[in-house]
Formats: sequence, structure tokens, C-alpha cells
Amino acid sequence: MPVIAQEEGEEKEKESKLTFAGSADVYFRRNFNGPTKGEFAQAPATSFGNLPGIALGMFNLITTYEGKNVGVVADLVYGPRGEDAVFRSPMNTGGMAGSSQIVNQLYVYWNVSKAVTLTFGNFNTYLGYEVISPVGNFNYSTSYMFSYGPFSHTGLKADFALSEKFSFMAAVMNPTDMTEFNQFDSYTFGAQLGYTGDKGSTYLNFLYGDQDGKFDTDIPANTGATSAGTTFQVDLTTGYDLTESLYLGLNATYNTIAPGEVYNGSTIIDATSDNSGFYGVAGYLQAALSEKLKLGARGEYFSVFNTGIDGAIGLDSNGDGNVFAFTVSGNWKVSDNLMLIPEIRTDNMKENFFLNNQLAASKNLSSFLLAAVFSF
Repeated sequence: MPVIAQEEGEEKEKESKLTFAGSADVYFRRNFNGPTKGEFAQAPATSFGNLPGIALGMFNLITTYEGKNVGVVADLVYGPRGEDAVFRSPMNTGGMAGSSQIVNQLYVYWNVSKAVTLTFGNFNTYLGYEVISPVGNFNYSTSYMFSYGPFSHTGLKADFALSEKFSFMAAVMNPTDMTEFNQFDSYTFGAQLGYTGDKGSTYLNFLYGDQDGKFDTDIPANTGATSAGTTFQVDLTTGYDLTESLYLGLNATYNTIAPGEVYNGSTIIDATSDNSGFYGVAGYLQAALSEKLKLGARGEYFSVFNTGIDGAIGLDSNGDGNVFAFTVSGNWKVSDNLMLIPEIRTDNMKENFFLNNQLAASKNLSSFLLAAVFSF
């Protein structure tokens, strides 16, 4: 049956609503002053880009269907970086992940009006300066604040355009990074106040809620089991063009976790420990040397108190420690699709955490990385 011109135009309009985008990345990484091979291989305990030798990042495929007022986004990831991004999916941690382990984002949205958008499903976090996809970051390796903040949320959020420059977001979500379903029957609340000007933007972010739920008297736990209390995090992200070729970004965050509960074998009692958590600040300076070459540096100070995070940095007997990490990265745009990122990074701890080439305890580690990021 022949297709008349009007029908053909309508069909093309429908097809244009479905779009595909994504990326693929690989890299090489080697230490200067620590072992890079075998069981003693060293790397900063930050997310992604921390495997030795020639390693894989991930393949990312983002499918978007955009209607007049509604749409859906399916963001799929394959590879080590993608697996790390969805690490806390309950079915994944239980060894029964199936296809869920490749879902980075999956949400539907409704543009209720020009000023209000509702989003329902699994979406990447609104906190922090950096993101999961290497396409959205200048540095290939990631900061401590990004690595130990949320990656993703599953819930319902509402975005409000308050004016041409100010925005507000409110959300109710599952516990942080619990992407497939809510295992603990506990919910987290989020909020964001944003400002966007001609030269850049600033976002003030909040997160509040119990991340592992409460003990249930009808379901006995193991003797000595503990449950953390409420998590509160406030996060500031800002970035502005100082000149046409010079950009400055800043990220500051503070996270605190209240004492929770302890099951002593017969009853549930309140824990008596102090609050734990972390805080940090990072600056990002980037300069365009030419149309195809940029040079940037990231300096980050990150501190943990009362064992708020274990295994990230060296801690003293009180569970306190800090690290200063400095990273210099280049962005060489080989083509519209391919970016090469050479990078030198050094991490300096207050307490011993690494091993040097003689396998002796060390407070610092320096490394080189070369990444290739292809986007489409």
C-alpha cells in the first residue's frame, strides 16, 4: 500500500523522537612508586580507573524516547566501570542480578508544565561535581567525594523552574544506590536549589534519610548486629568561566551518619557511639590551550571521622584520617568522537595506607594513566 506524503511526514516525526547516544572507554594505568601487578597491586581507593595495566572502562548506551510532554530514558552500561556504578543493587549483591546489573538509569518523566517536571524511576545522583560517565568528566580518575557519595537514586523527584535563573528540586527515594527495589522499607529525602547564569552555575544539594532501615522485632537479627542511623549530607557544586579559555569549578561536601541500633540477642537498643562520616573540598581549574587541547588540574582534600568510611584512606586508632589528592589531566580532542586523556595523579595520606615498591607501608602513591574515550 503506498504511503502518501502527509503520512510519510508523520512517520518521520515519530521516528525522530527516538534517539541513541553513548560512549566507550579504555585506559592504561601504572604506578610510579608502588606495585602495579599481582596481589600487592596498588591504586587509590576511588571509583573507576583504578585497574592495573591496559584495562576496560565501559560501554554506555543511552536510549531516549521524547514525546510532547512525556518520555523515557534507558541508560545501559557494560564493563567494569558499569558494574561498579550499580554495585549496591540488592539482587546484584545477592548474586542474582541478571540483566539488572547493566541498568545505570531507567526512568520516565512528565513535563506537567513549562515550570514543573516529574521524574519516576532510577536516575543518577544530583549531588557532587563528577558523574559516572567519563564523557561528563574532565579528569578520568574520580575524586574521593564522588566515590563515596551517592551514585544513583530510585524514586520520585519534582523539578521546578522558579525563574529563568533559579530552580528547585525535591525528591523521595529509596536508600542510596538501592536501585532495583527497596529492601529496607526506609526512604530518603533529597532537595536541590540551583542558580544558572551566563558564566556558570551553582547548586546546593541536600540528602536526609536512613540508609539501612530499622531492626524489626518480629525478624530477629544476629547477635551484635548494628544498624546505622540517619544520614545527612549537604553538598555545594559550582563552576564558572573566568575567561573564554579559563574555567574554575568547586565541590564541597559534608556527610554525617547518626548512631543507630544494636541487637543484643534479645532486644533492640540504641547505639551509643558518636556520629561518623566524612567531609571534603575539591577545586577544578581548566584551561583551553587550543581548540583541540585543554589542560586541567584537580586538588582535593578529603577527611574521614570516626570510621565514617573504612578502606578508603589510612585511619588512626580513633578512626580519623585525611588525604590530599592532586591530579593533572590533559584533554586532547583527536576528532569529534575521540578524546585522549593523559593523567598524572598523586595521593598523600596522613596515615599509612599504600605499599611502596619494596612492599613497605607508605603514605603516598603516584601514578600515570592514559585513557581513550569515544562518544557518539
